[in-house]
Amino acid sequence: MKKVEAIIRTTKFDDVKEALYDAGIEFFSFWDVRGVGQAREERVYRGVVYDTSSIERTKLSIIVRDKNVEKTVNAILESAKTGEIGDGKIFILPIEESYRIRTGEKGDESLYLKGKED
Repeated sequence: MKKVEAIIRTTKFDDVKEALYDAGIEFFSFWDVRGVGQAREERVYRGVVYDTSSIERTKLSIIVRDKNVEKTVNAILESAKTGEIGDGKIFILPIEESYRIRTGEKGDESLYLKGKED
């Protein structure tokens, strides 16, 4: 099992969500986050200078079977890309074990409903 973490533009969240659903990834967690990246600039609006180096993003956390990592990453890459600086990052981390609290199932079985094996 792997944990796929992605930090994406908030404006691309709906596109990424649909792409993940289309790829068969039906459960993930997400948070609104702020970060600092390479794009550092100030903008002036009505005479007031605003620092726009702190960027609003959405962070996704998705636990998938090893066989689903590539299609998960590809769904995010294809749907989150604008070609501009600040599109985000994807990180892959190993997961040692998982448990379904309700039933006590562990491993891959804890990630999906019975009969829905993909």
